[in-house]
Amino acid sequence: MKTDDYTPEGIRLETTQNHRYTDTADGLYAAMAEEAICEAVAVRCDTAHNLYVEFPCGEGIIPREEGAAGIAEGSTRDIALLARVGKPVCFVVSAIERSADGTVRALLSRREAQRRCRRDKVAHLTTGDIVSARVTRLEPFGAFCDIGCGLSALLPIAALSVSRIAHPSDRLTVGQDIFAVVSSLADGRVCLSMRELLGTWEENAAQFSAGDTVAGIVRSVESYGIFVELMPNLAGLAELRTGVTPGTAAGVYIKSILPERMKIKLAIVDTYPAPTGLRPLPYTQTSGHISHWEYTPIGAEKRIFSEFS
Repeated sequence: MKTDDYTPEGIRLETTQNHRYTDTADGLYAAMAEEAICEAVAVRCDTAHNLYVEFPCGEGIIPREEGAAGIAEGSTRDIALLARVGKPVCFVVSAIERSADGTVRALLSRREAQRRCRRDKVAHLTTGDIVSARVTRLEPFGAFCDIGCGLSALLPIAALSVSRIAHPSDRLTVGQDIFAVVSSLADGRVCLSMRELLGTWEENAAQFSAGDTVAGIVRSVESYGIFVELMPNLAGLAELRTGVTPGTAAGVYIKSILPERMKIKLAIVDTYPAPTGLRPLPYTQTSGHISHWEYTPIGAEKRIFSEFS
């Protein structure tokens, strides 16, 4: 199986191949014979913490210890199983019982799918690799992301962008598909970063000119000025103005752009409620590997950079 086949949970659910495996009893037998990874929505978790899925031809059961890597060893808590109800789960088919009327009851293993993903994909990652992921949970300190078959990685809030935000929800939503860079690998834990994929200072600043009036988002109000985000990796400083609060949308006049100081001077023209929804992330790279990333323009007083293997 190719590493590209180890996608975050939910991506394969409505694919033609997944339907071929899960819509009929013959399909489930084929999935078992081919050792395919399939998906279905978990509809119930019983008191013993076994997960159940429904198929058009019957049902499947994922026994508690097969529900996730680490459950049997105690390193993963049972809440991880309860949290899957109503959501897609990946699995391999371990066994099938077929009744006289043709309905089936399949024994499934999510743990085996995760074991294969860790062996064939995660174990081969190096820092600097760009991966696709799906946001599964937001916390004040960062976002948890599924990097394949429900295996989790942490994207810290400071690594979301160069422009600082108060909470990951300022940048991401649960269920969002993103790209990120592997920033560290330790004890089987994967940590991600996204700021390296959102452009350098020069790449972002090149989209603006002094004299323009553009839209931005107020990110913080300090004693010396107001930081307004123009792009996820670019913010400017405006003069203080009463009644302006973080999260407010603002129309700003660009007074000057100073690459050597990595600064953009702004004047707030007007403020208004922030629009609903998040702006699309302006990725500059979505595949491959990054060894070194330099955000800072040549000759700037301060350096912001990342080094990977």
